[in-house]
Amino acid sequence: MATIYEVSELAGVSLATVSRVINNNTPVRESTRKKVLAAMEQLGYRPNSIAQSLASNRSNSIGILVSELHGPFYGEMLTGIEAEFRAAGKHVIITAGHSDLATEQEGIEFLKSRNCDALILHVEAVSDQYLIELAAAETPFVLLNRHIPAIAERCISLNNELGGYLATQHLLQQGHRQIAYIAGPMWKTDAKARYQGHQRALAEYQLQANPKLFFEGDFRETGGSDGLSALLATKLPFTAVVCANDEMASGALTAAREQGLAVPDHFSVVGFDNVNFAYYTYPKLSTIDYPISAMGKMAARWVLREVYQCNNIKVQQLFEPHLIVRDSVVASNL
Repeated sequence: MATIYEVSELAGVSLATVSRVINNNTPVRESTRKKVLAAMEQLGYRPNSIAQSLASNRSNSIGILVSELHGPFYGEMLTGIEAEFRAAGKHVIITAGHSDLATEQEGIEFLKSRNCDALILHVEAVSDQYLIELAAAETPFVLLNRHIPAIAERCISLNNELGGYLATQHLLQQGHRQIAYIAGPMWKTDAKARYQGHQRALAEYQLQANPKLFFEGDFRETGGSDGLSALLATKLPFTAVVCANDEMASGALTAAREQGLAVPDHFSVVGFDNVNFAYYTYPKLSTIDYPISAMGKMAARWVLREVYQCNNIKVQQLFEPHLIVRDSVVASNL
């Protein structure tokens, strides 16, 4: 097995220079760096990761805590994060918090114990105060899909209220006035903000949300199917349904077909997220685009800039949603 001494000799540079190239912690002339890398390649030399960590005081690993590991939303998020770090020669350690206070805290402590250089957190149950106190500790972190004014510089978030507004505004512009709503868990800040946007759009048309046409779901397909069944059971008329995410919208579309109802002939449906399957539902789902892959990449770039001192990296902290019009919404004939 080749050694660092052999790399030094073949490249014609000092051991210190080889170490600087390997650890990437001190500027090295580009021509020198290329010589060292060429020697490493020729000799088949692979740096010892533990030795690298000790030399640079970096593990080159980033801990990621997300709410769940299932579903296309989190898949897109993690893909965006991992791709950005992979290109920078970093690796990720992933765990899930399941929107549970104790599990989220345990996940954060686990990632810290793995000597991660930084954390990316998509957490919902831990309090703002807990995160503010965590920010004062040694391990740097960035928050996804959450905004806390006291640590705003660490937050990458979406304007969820605007997204909820745009979904309902689209239906109102199509003449719908009897609009049902299937929400996410209302203790979650994003679910609450989307419903607030829904209410704001209604208010602009001098309308109020009918509490009997409201169902609190779970952000999963079952929440959408159970929600639509509950709405139909009220026997109250509605011409459109806003679903607070695409998974619940998919569940609502399935439940409608099972009950012999056609979308959008019997009622229109709009979702939220624009996950990859939204284009392939029947009918194709009108939805609100949530650029979660881009936001994941931005969280990774925050870490590269703030922790690894990568220069010339710009970080966008607030993202704006926009409407995607497909086939699940038509003008109301009432």
